[in-house]
Amino acid sequence: MKFSFSGIFVLIATLYIAINFSSLRINAEDAVATEASPTEAVVEDGVLMDGISAEDEKKIEESKESFGFQAEVGRLLDIIINSLYKNRDVFLRELISNASDAIDKIRFLSVSNTDILGDTKEFGIWVSFNEKLKTLTIRDTGIGMTQNDLKTNLGTLAKSGTKNFLEALSKGGDMGLIGQFGVGFYSAFLVADKVRVVTKNPEDDQYIWESAADNQFTIAKDPRGNTLGRGTEITLFLKEEAEKYLRQENLHEVITVHSEFITFPIHLWWKTMETVELPEEESEEEAVEESKEPKVDEDGLEVAEEEEAPKEPKKPKTEQREKFDWKRMNKDTAIWSRPKEEITTEEYKNFYVTLTKEAYSHPASWIHFKAEGEVEFRSIIYIPTEPHDLYDNYQDKKPQVKLYVRKVLIQSDFEDLLPKYLNFIKGVVDSDDLPLNVSRETLQQHKILKVMAKKIVRKVLEMLRKLAAGKKLDGDDKGDDEDTEGEDKSSSEGESEEGQLALNDPEHPYIKFYEQFSKSLKMGIMEDRANKSKLAKLLRFKSSKSNGKYVSLDEYVSNMPSWQKDIYFIAAETLDGAMKSPFMESARKKGVEVLYLVEAIDEYAFQTLADFDGHKLQSMTKDGLKFGDEDEDTVKKRVKQYRQNYKPLTKFLKNLLSGKVTKVTVSQRVETSPSIIVTSQFGYSANMERIAKAQTLNNPEVHKQQQSTKTLELNPRHPLIAQLNELVQSKPDAKETTDLAYVIYDTALLVSGFQHDDVEDFSARMQRILANSLNVKSMELLDEIEVDEDDDEEEDSSNSAAGEHDEF
Repeated sequence: MKFSFSGIFVLIATLYIAINFSSLRINAEDAVATEASPTEAVVEDGVLMDGISAEDEKKIEESKESFGFQAEVGRLLDIIINSLYKNRDVFLRELISNASDAIDKIRFLSVSNTDILGDTKEFGIWVSFNEKLKTLTIRDTGIGMTQNDLKTNLGTLAKSGTKNFLEALSKGGDMGLIGQFGVGFYSAFLVADKVRVVTKNPEDDQYIWESAADNQFTIAKDPRGNTLGRGTEITLFLKEEAEKYLRQENLHEVITVHSEFITFPIHLWWKTMETVELPEEESEEEAVEESKEPKVDEDGLEVAEEEEAPKEPKKPKTEQREKFDWKRMNKDTAIWSRPKEEITTEEYKNFYVTLTKEAYSHPASWIHFKAEGEVEFRSIIYIPTEPHDLYDNYQDKKPQVKLYVRKVLIQSDFEDLLPKYLNFIKGVVDSDDLPLNVSRETLQQHKILKVMAKKIVRKVLEMLRKLAAGKKLDGDDKGDDEDTEGEDKSSSEGESEEGQLALNDPEHPYIKFYEQFSKSLKMGIMEDRANKSKLAKLLRFKSSKSNGKYVSLDEYVSNMPSWQKDIYFIAAETLDGAMKSPFMESARKKGVEVLYLVEAIDEYAFQTLADFDGHKLQSMTKDGLKFGDEDEDTVKKRVKQYRQNYKPLTKFLKNLLSGKVTKVTVSQRVETSPSIIVTSQFGYSANMERIAKAQTLNNPEVHKQQQSTKTLELNPRHPLIAQLNELVQSKPDAKETTDLAYVIYDTALLVSGFQHDDVEDFSARMQRILANSLNVKSMELLDEIEVDEDDDEEEDSSNSAAGEHDEF
C-alpha cells in the first residue's frame, strides 16, 4: 500500500499521540489539550478508529480468537437492537456509570497497594468523537479487564439480573432502566453497529474485544502493546441514525443531564473557534526599497534622501481556526453525599441553581438528611420561592425530585417519590440499592418504594412545620423515629430574622411561602388522608378578628371562649364579600371569630377535613347553626312563638316560592337583614354552586342534581317582614303583595351569594315596584315628540358655529 509523504507524517503523528496518551496529565479544573483532534485525523484505507493504524488492524485480524455469546446474551442483543426505547441516550449514561465503577475499584485497591496504579495516577473519564470515522470513544483509567474478564463479563451472564431482565422484557416490562440489571454495557448496541473494547488490567496484557452483535465476539492481544497504561477504552462504530452523537452539543447535553454528579471528572473533546494571526508576508515594494543602492554625488559621497511621511502600520491578517481541548463536564459535586455540617449555606444555594437551572432563583428553605432502615438513601429537598406554572397545569405537572442511584441520574420525574400535591418540591434522592421498576421485580420491592416515599413526605411536612414555627431545620433521619433527628446548622435563608418576626407577619418566611403554595397544601388535605391532620396545622386564613393577618387553626382554637365548641368559617368570592355578608351579623354581635375562605379550593378542603382537634368546622351559611352561648330552652321557646306569629307569611311564601326553596322558616341568625337563604349541611353552598357553574366542562343537568336544598330564613324583628306578614293576611291576592314577597326572596338570594335564576322576571318585578312608588299609572310608552324642521336648521347652524369655535 502506497502512502504520500504527508499521509505518512500524519500517521506517525497519530501513532505517537496514541502511544503517549497514557502519560497525559489532566487537571480537574483546567484540562490540557492534546496536540491533534480525533476529528482532524486523515481517514486512510484500513484505518477504523483513532490510535490504531492499518498495519495494527491487520495484526489484530490475524491474531484474534472468536467466541460465541451465551444464548441469553445473544437474545438480549437482538432485543436491544430491534426494540424501540423511550430514550436512546441511556447508552452513554450506562457506559459512563460502568467507567465510574471501574475507577472506584482501582481506587479501593490502591489504598492497600499503591503500586497497582503504575504510572497512571489520575482518575477520570474521557469522551471523544471522530466525525470522519463516525466513532464515539469512552475511555477511563479504571481497573481494566483481563482476557478472562472479557470472556466472562462481556460474553456470558455475569449477573443473574441479566436473565431476569430478559424475562421482564418478554413480559412487556420497562426497557428504560437497563443499567440496574447487569446489562449496561450491551446498551452500546442501541446506537452502534460494532463495538470495540481496548482494555488493560494491571495483572494482564492489553487486549481488544470486538463484536458486531452477530452472536459472536473476538478477543485479540493488542499488537501495539500497553498504550493505555491502565483502564478501558470503548469505541462505538455508530449507526447512521445515531450520528447525532457525533455533535458535541448533543454529547454535552446527555452527559450533563445523566452523569452530572459522577464522582470522577468527565471530559469531552471540545471544539472551539479561535482567531489566529497570520504571519506577515513581505510586499514587493518593500523588497525593492531594500534592494536600492544609496545615491552618491560627484565626489562619491552618499546623498541623504528626503524623509518620507511615516506609513500607517498594517493591520495583521487573521483567520478563524478550529481548536480542540478537553472540557470538564461535571464540575458540580454531589453535595448530598457530604456531611451536612461541612456544607455552607452558599453551597446549598448554588446547588439549587445547578439542580433547577434557574440562575436567578433561590430556595425559600431546604433540608438535608440521610434515611436508614428498610432502605437507605440521602436526600436534599428544597422549597422554591415561586410556583411558576404549577397551577396552570396541575394534573400534568411532572415531579421535580430527581432520582439517582450511586450519583447516576435514573429518572428526573419519578412519580412514586412524592404525591402530586407536593410537585412544587425540588431536590434529589440518591440510593445505592434502590429497586427500580422492571416488571415483576417492582411487585417484589413495591413496599420498599412506599417506605421511601413515606419518609420523604414526612420530611417535607416536618420541614414546613418548622418553617411555620420559625425553627431551624433538621438534617438527619435515623430510621422511622421522628424524635431522633439532629439539628441542622444551615437551614434556610433569613433564619436569623425568623425569631424576630411574628408568625403571622407578612414578611415571615412561611407566610411568603403560604401565599404562593397554599393551594398545594389544601389539595393535600383532599388527596392525602393519612397526613391531613399534619397539613391542617399548616393552613392559614384571615379572619374577622385577625386585622388582615393570617391565623392558624391552632391559634383560632386557643382564642375561643370557653362556651364555643365549633370552628366557624364563611366562604365567599372575595375578602370584602365575606366581611359584608349578612351571615356575619350574629357572629359579629356575639364576638365570635369567623375564618374567611376566599379561594375556590378552600371549602372543598374544609369539607374533607370536617373537624380540627375535636372541633367541628361549621359553615356560617348552612342551616342548623348554633353558637352555644345561650340557654337552649329559652331560644327554643322564643323561636316557637315567632313561628306561630309568622305562620301566615311562611305558608304564603312557601306556596309562592315552590320549586325555588324547599322551606321557609323564622330564625334569629341575622340581626339587620330582613332575610337570608341557607343550604343544607351536606349540600352545595352558594360559593360552591358558583364555582361549579364556572367550570369549563360543567354539565348543566348534572349541576341541577347537585344543587342543594335552599331554606329561606326570615328575621322576625325586621319591620319589612312584620309589615309583609300583615299584608299577606289583609291582601293575599294583590299583585303588590306578591311583588313585595318576591322582593324579599330576590334580595335574600343575592345577599346570600346565589345567582338569580330568572333575571327577566326579576327585572320586570322591580320596574313594577318602582312604578308603584313613583305613582306611575301606566307602563305604556309615551308618544314620540314632533320635530320642527326650522328648529333643526337653527340647531345645526348653532352646533356648527360652536364646533368652529371649539376647533379654533
